[in-house]
Amino acid sequence: MSPTTVKPKTSAKPKLQRPPLYKVILLNDDYTPREFVVTVLKVVFRMGEEVASRVMLTAHQKGACVIAVYTRDVAETKAKEATDMGKAKGYPLFFTTEPEE
Repeated sequence: MSPTTVKPKTSAKPKLQRPPLYKVILLNDDYTPREFVVTVLKVVFRMGEEVASRVMLTAHQKGACVIAVYTRDVAETKAKEATDMGKAKGYPLFFTTEPEE
């Protein structure tokens, strides 16, 4: 009787790639009240009062500020929701997204 060789099973595991991430950016304007910006940051991005105030001031001083990083769909949805809140009140508040490097 000849010995049988058993080949080890090799299973190729597909390499799962993480979805690309997108930054949500708050652009400063000189018309939207600071308190309203803080409220939007708290409601849409679930920030606490202190963090929302710091983010708002950073955007105010530097012209723009990265708010958060999400997958593309989430980033675009949150940016639109936040921008729409400003539009509903007649403010030029604007959030945009761009790919994370």
